[in-house]
Amino acid sequence: MASIQFTLSPTSSIRSSPSFAGSPCNTPSTSQYSSTPHKDLILLLQALVKAKNSDQEEWPPRNLVSTVRSSLDTAGPNSAVGQVTEVTKDTFWAIVNSAGDKTVVLDMYTQWCGPCKLIAPKYKELSQKYDDVVFLKLDCNQENKPLAKELGIKVVPTFKILKQGKIVKEVTGAKLDNLVIAIEGVRSAS
Repeated sequence: MASIQFTLSPTSSIRSSPSFAGSPCNTPSTSQYSSTPHKDLILLLQALVKAKNSDQEEWPPRNLVSTVRSSLDTAGPNSAVGQVTEVTKDTFWAIVNSAGDKTVVLDMYTQWCGPCKLIAPKYKELSQKYDDVVFLKLDCNQENKPLAKELGIKVVPTFKILKQGKIVKEVTGAKLDNLVIAIEGVRSAS
């Protein structure tokens, strides 16, 4: 579960950092915030004003920390077992992080690639075979180019196998046997 944690620093600036624990909010009033991000922000600001107007000698109070759920919590991203999930540059890392200890296989393809189209049905069959593996697809189009570049794609199709958010194997080309061997290797190493 992705969330954003707002912490007040001694310089009174608000910094955000990703937190995937999904823990309840820790505020002076120990109240639980709603799952609607804008309402959480309003409640956080109200708590700040209340703390600022109180008789506290220190500003900002060091113990005022709030966990605000992001839109990713309420709207997705989700990946389902037994299917291939299409990802974008905006959803990829959130899904990888939410996979935890599961192996993640990413098919990096393009719409115009013939070998990509040939292996796609076989890739879908693999997703139905391995219920402990998350199967993702990334269209390496212009919109997703920053992520494709970040992941170091050189040819399509390229399959990246990740474990705990790190790339551990790569298979280039529409080589189903090599892909199966790579998946099996990563799964058995766990």
